[in-house]
Amino acid sequence: MNLLQVDMISLNFGGLTALDQVSFGVREGEILGIIGPNGAGKTCILNCINRFYIPSKGEIYFKGQRLSELRTHEIAKLGIARTFQNIELYTGMTSLDNLLAAKQALDGSGNTLLDAIYFGRSRKRDTKYREKAEDIIDFLEMQSIRNNMVGALPYGLRKRVELGRALVLDPQLLLLDEPMAGMTSDEKEDMARFIIDVYERKGTNIVIIEHDMGVIMDITDRLIVMDFGKKIAEGQPSEIKVNPKVIEAYLGAEVMERKKREG
Repeated sequence: MNLLQVDMISLNFGGLTALDQVSFGVREGEILGIIGPNGAGKTCILNCINRFYIPSKGEIYFKGQRLSELRTHEIAKLGIARTFQNIELYTGMTSLDNLLAAKQALDGSGNTLLDAIYFGRSRKRDTKYREKAEDIIDFLEMQSIRNNMVGALPYGLRKRVELGRALVLDPQLLLLDEPMAGMTSDEKEDMARFIIDVYERKGTNIVIIEHDMGVIMDITDRLIVMDFGKKIAEGQPSEIKVNPKVIEAYLGAEVMERKKREG
Protein backbone atom coordinates (compact mmCIF):
# COMPACT_ATOMS: atom_id res chain seq x y z
CA MET A 1 0.00 0.00 0.00
CA ASN A 2 1.23 3.48 -0.87
CA LEU A 3 2.10 5.89 1.92
CA LEU A 4 -0.13 8.48 0.24
CA GLN A 5 -2.85 7.66 -2.28
CA VAL A 6 -4.61 10.34 -4.31
CA ASP A 7 -7.70 8.73 -5.82
CA MET A 8 -9.55 10.46 -8.68
CA ILE A 9 -9.70 13.92 -7.12
CA SER A 10 -11.34 16.82 -8.92
CA LEU A 11 -11.34 20.44 -7.81
CA ASN A 12 -13.63 23.14 -9.17
CA PHE A 13 -13.77 26.89 -8.59
CA GLY A 14 -17.12 27.91 -10.01
CA GLY A 15 -16.93 27.05 -13.69
CA LEU A 16 -13.16 26.51 -13.60
CA THR A 17 -11.82 22.97 -13.29
CA ALA A 18 -8.47 23.16 -11.50
CA LEU A 19 -8.04 19.38 -11.13
CA ASP A 20 -9.74 16.73 -13.23
CA GLN A 21 -9.81 13.17 -11.86
CA VAL A 22 -6.18 13.08 -10.78
CA SER A 23 -4.80 9.86 -9.29
CA PHE A 24 -1.31 8.87 -8.14
CA GLY A 25 0.48 7.31 -5.20
CA VAL A 26 3.55 8.15 -3.12
CA ARG A 27 5.54 5.04 -2.26
CA GLU A 28 7.56 4.48 0.87
CA GLY A 29 11.16 5.56 0.36
CA GLU A 30 10.95 7.84 -2.66
CA ILE A 31 11.11 11.42 -3.84
CA LEU A 32 8.18 12.08 -6.15
CA GLY A 33 8.25 15.15 -8.39
CA ILE A 34 5.24 17.01 -9.77
CA ILE A 35 5.95 19.10 -12.85
CA GLY A 36 3.96 20.97 -15.47
CA PRO A 37 3.48 24.41 -16.99
CA ASN A 38 2.21 27.33 -14.91
CA GLY A 39 -1.44 26.91 -14.01
CA ALA A 40 -1.37 23.14 -14.49
CA GLY A 41 -2.78 22.43 -11.00
CA LYS A 42 0.40 21.39 -9.18
CA THR A 43 -0.04 23.54 -6.07
CA CYS A 44 -3.74 22.68 -5.99
CA ILE A 45 -2.74 19.05 -5.41
CA LEU A 46 -0.68 19.97 -2.33
CA ASN A 47 -3.47 22.21 -1.07
CA CYS A 48 -5.91 19.30 -1.32
CA ILE A 49 -3.53 17.02 0.59
CA ASN A 50 -3.24 19.63 3.35
CA ARG A 51 -7.01 20.21 3.31
CA PHE A 52 -6.55 23.88 2.44
CA TYR A 53 -8.80 22.99 -0.49
CA ILE A 54 -11.53 20.37 -0.34
CA PRO A 55 -11.79 18.29 -3.54
CA SER A 56 -15.11 18.33 -5.33
CA LYS A 57 -14.75 14.60 -5.95
CA GLY A 58 -12.38 11.80 -4.99
CA GLU A 59 -10.46 10.87 -1.85
CA ILE A 60 -6.92 11.16 -0.48
CA TYR A 61 -5.52 8.55 1.91
CA PHE A 62 -2.43 8.76 4.12
CA LYS A 63 -1.28 5.48 5.64
CA GLY A 64 -4.74 4.15 4.83
CA GLN A 65 -6.59 6.95 6.63
CA ARG A 66 -9.00 9.07 4.66
CA LEU A 67 -7.91 12.70 4.95
CA SER A 68 -11.43 13.99 4.39
CA GLU A 69 -12.15 12.80 7.93
CA LEU A 70 -9.62 15.26 9.36
CA ARG A 71 -9.53 19.00 9.95
CA THR A 72 -6.78 21.09 8.42
CA HIS A 73 -4.80 21.49 11.66
CA GLU A 74 -4.80 17.71 12.21
CA ILE A 75 -2.83 16.99 9.05
CA ALA A 76 0.51 17.99 10.62
CA LYS A 77 -0.10 15.73 13.62
CA LEU A 78 -0.67 12.85 11.23
CA GLY A 79 2.85 13.28 9.82
CA ILE A 80 2.53 15.62 6.82
CA ALA A 81 4.43 18.93 6.65
CA ARG A 82 4.99 21.39 3.82
CA THR A 83 6.68 24.52 2.58
CA PHE A 84 4.98 27.10 0.41
CA GLN A 85 5.57 28.64 -3.00
CA ASN A 86 5.40 32.07 -1.37
CA ILE A 87 7.39 32.08 1.87
CA GLU A 88 5.13 31.95 4.94
CA LEU A 89 7.32 32.97 7.88
CA TYR A 90 7.08 35.32 10.85
CA THR A 91 9.37 38.05 9.54
CA GLY A 92 9.54 39.88 12.87
CA MET A 93 10.90 36.81 14.68
CA THR A 94 14.29 35.12 14.65
CA SER A 95 15.12 31.97 12.72
CA LEU A 96 15.09 29.97 15.94
CA ASP A 97 11.72 31.38 17.01
CA ASN A 98 10.24 30.51 13.62
CA LEU A 99 11.34 26.92 14.09
CA LEU A 100 9.95 26.86 17.62
CA ALA A 101 6.62 28.15 16.31
CA ALA A 102 6.10 24.79 14.63
CA LYS A 103 5.46 23.24 18.05
CA GLN A 104 1.95 24.72 18.02
CA ALA A 105 1.02 22.18 15.35
CA LEU A 106 2.05 19.24 17.56
CA ASP A 107 1.36 20.47 21.07
CA GLY A 108 -1.91 18.81 21.89
CA SER A 109 -1.96 19.17 25.66
CA GLY A 110 -4.21 22.22 25.66
CA ASN A 111 -3.52 22.82 29.36
CA THR A 112 -3.47 26.60 29.57
CA LEU A 113 -2.67 26.63 33.30
CA LEU A 114 0.45 24.50 32.92
CA ASP A 115 1.57 26.58 29.97
CA ALA A 116 1.04 29.79 31.91
CA ILE A 117 3.15 28.76 34.91
CA TYR A 118 5.75 26.92 32.77
CA PHE A 119 5.77 23.85 34.98
CA GLY A 120 5.94 20.08 34.62
CA ARG A 121 4.88 18.83 31.24
CA SER A 122 4.96 22.31 29.75
CA ARG A 123 8.65 22.76 30.59
CA LYS A 124 9.51 19.29 29.29
CA ARG A 125 7.70 19.94 26.02
CA ASP A 126 9.50 23.25 25.51
CA THR A 127 12.85 21.60 26.21
CA LYS A 128 12.12 18.87 23.70
CA TYR A 129 11.06 21.34 21.01
CA ARG A 130 14.08 23.57 21.58
CA GLU A 131 16.43 20.58 21.31
CA LYS A 132 14.71 19.57 18.07
CA ALA A 133 14.97 23.11 16.68
CA GLU A 134 18.68 23.28 17.53
CA ASP A 135 19.21 19.92 15.83
CA ILE A 136 17.56 21.23 12.65
CA ILE A 137 19.63 24.41 12.79
CA ASP A 138 22.78 22.28 12.79
CA PHE A 139 21.41 19.98 10.09
CA LEU A 140 20.64 22.88 7.72
CA GLU A 141 23.82 24.79 8.62
CA MET A 142 21.89 27.76 10.02
CA GLN A 143 24.04 28.45 13.09
CA SER A 144 25.10 31.88 11.86
CA ILE A 145 21.50 33.06 11.40
CA ARG A 146 19.79 31.36 14.35
CA ASN A 147 19.24 34.68 16.16
CA ASN A 148 18.75 36.88 13.06
CA MET A 149 15.37 38.39 12.25
CA VAL A 150 13.94 36.47 9.32
CA GLY A 151 12.73 39.61 7.59
CA ALA A 152 16.33 40.81 7.22
CA LEU A 153 17.64 37.55 5.73
CA PRO A 154 18.39 37.01 2.03
CA TYR A 155 15.68 35.17 0.12
CA GLY A 156 17.60 31.89 -0.12
CA LEU A 157 18.16 31.73 3.63
CA ARG A 158 14.51 32.45 4.32
CA LYS A 159 13.67 29.45 2.16
CA ARG A 160 16.03 27.40 4.31
CA VAL A 161 14.32 28.60 7.50
CA GLU A 162 10.95 27.56 6.08
CA LEU A 163 12.32 24.10 5.29
CA GLY A 164 13.65 23.92 8.85
CA ARG A 165 10.28 24.80 10.33
CA ALA A 166 8.67 21.94 8.40
CA LEU A 167 11.37 19.50 9.53
CA VAL A 168 10.81 20.34 13.21
CA LEU A 169 7.52 18.45 12.85
CA ASP A 170 9.42 15.21 12.09
CA PRO A 171 7.18 14.52 9.08
CA GLN A 172 6.87 11.17 7.38
CA LEU A 173 5.83 13.03 4.23
CA LEU A 174 7.31 16.41 3.29
CA LEU A 175 5.57 18.51 0.62
CA LEU A 176 7.83 21.07 -1.04
CA ASP A 177 6.24 23.72 -3.26
CA GLU A 178 8.94 25.24 -5.48
CA PRO A 179 11.64 25.29 -2.78
CA MET A 180 14.24 26.68 -5.22
CA ALA A 181 12.17 29.38 -6.92
CA GLY A 182 14.01 32.69 -7.14
CA MET A 183 17.32 31.27 -5.96
CA THR A 184 20.79 31.71 -7.39
CA SER A 185 22.65 28.69 -8.79
CA ASP A 186 24.68 28.31 -5.59
CA GLU A 187 21.55 28.55 -3.43
CA LYS A 188 19.85 25.91 -5.57
CA GLU A 189 22.81 23.57 -5.13
CA ASP A 190 22.63 24.00 -1.35
CA MET A 191 18.87 23.42 -1.25
CA ALA A 192 19.12 20.33 -3.47
CA ARG A 193 21.81 18.96 -1.16
CA PHE A 194 19.63 19.55 1.91
CA ILE A 195 16.61 17.89 0.28
CA ILE A 196 18.67 14.81 -0.54
CA ASP A 197 20.02 14.78 3.03
CA VAL A 198 16.47 14.95 4.42
CA TYR A 199 15.56 11.97 2.27
CA GLU A 200 18.67 9.86 2.86
CA ARG A 201 19.64 10.71 6.45
CA LYS A 202 16.20 11.28 7.98
CA GLY A 203 14.29 8.79 5.83
CA THR A 204 11.62 11.33 4.96
CA ASN A 205 9.40 10.72 1.95
CA ILE A 206 9.17 13.81 -0.25
CA VAL A 207 6.80 15.26 -2.84
CA ILE A 208 8.37 18.22 -4.65
CA ILE A 209 7.06 20.76 -7.15
CA GLU A 210 9.85 22.49 -9.02
CA HIS A 211 10.29 24.32 -12.34
CA ASP A 212 14.05 23.76 -12.63
CA MET A 213 14.02 20.65 -14.82
CA GLY A 214 17.73 19.99 -14.38
CA VAL A 215 17.37 19.79 -10.61
CA ILE A 216 14.15 17.81 -10.47
CA MET A 217 15.36 15.26 -13.02
CA ASP A 218 18.45 14.68 -10.88
CA ILE A 219 16.89 14.29 -7.43
CA THR A 220 13.56 12.50 -8.02
CA ASP A 221 12.81 8.81 -8.32
CA ARG A 222 9.55 9.31 -10.20
CA LEU A 223 7.63 12.16 -11.81
CA ILE A 224 4.03 12.93 -12.56
CA VAL A 225 3.25 15.59 -15.15
CA MET A 226 0.25 17.92 -14.99
CA ASP A 227 -1.30 20.02 -17.74
CA PHE A 228 -4.58 21.96 -17.52
CA GLY A 229 -5.57 20.10 -14.35
CA LYS A 230 -5.01 16.62 -15.78
CA LYS A 231 -2.24 14.12 -15.20
CA ILE A 232 -0.75 13.49 -18.63
CA ALA A 233 2.24 11.29 -17.76
CA GLU A 234 3.89 9.35 -14.94
CA GLY A 235 7.22 7.55 -14.81
CA GLN A 236 10.92 7.74 -14.14
CA PRO A 237 12.75 10.95 -15.14
CA SER A 238 14.44 9.18 -18.06
CA GLU A 239 11.01 8.22 -19.43
CA ILE A 240 9.40 11.59 -18.81
CA LYS A 241 12.06 13.65 -20.61
CA VAL A 242 11.34 11.86 -23.92
CA ASN A 243 7.54 11.59 -23.53
CA PRO A 244 5.87 13.36 -26.51
CA LYS A 245 2.90 14.55 -24.42
CA VAL A 246 5.24 16.15 -21.92
CA ILE A 247 7.34 17.83 -24.58
CA GLU A 248 4.20 19.17 -26.24
CA ALA A 249 2.85 20.49 -22.93
CA TYR A 250 6.03 22.52 -22.39
CA LEU A 251 6.80 23.54 -25.98
CA GLY A 252 3.32 23.67 -27.52
CA ALA A 253 1.92 21.76 -30.47
CA GLU A 254 3.04 24.32 -33.07
CA VAL A 255 6.67 24.20 -31.92
CA MET A 256 6.55 20.41 -31.90
CA GLU A 257 5.20 20.30 -35.44
CA ARG A 258 7.84 22.76 -36.67
CA LYS A 259 10.62 20.70 -35.09
CA LYS A 260 9.30 17.60 -36.84
CA ARG A 261 9.28 19.37 -40.21
CA GLU A 262 12.79 20.71 -39.65
CA GLY A 263 14.09 17.51 -38.64
